[in-house]
Amino acid sequence: MNIEFISEEPIAESVELDGVIIDYSKDRRIVAIEILDAGKRTTKDPLDLINLLIVKEKVAA
Repeated sequence: MNIEFISEEPIAESVELDGVIIDYSKDRRIVAIEILDAGKRTTKDPLDLINLLIVKEKVAA
């Protein structure tokens, strides 16, 4: 399972701990989080219930 926060940002560093990889940009912002073997860590049913929706709204200046 991979969750991208800043898709256009290049990854400068990745840190893995206990099957979770966090990708950082050059200025140490989190670019993405990946959970390795997510399907093996739980049954399929709970994964089917997850619905992540991120809506970005532009703020008028």
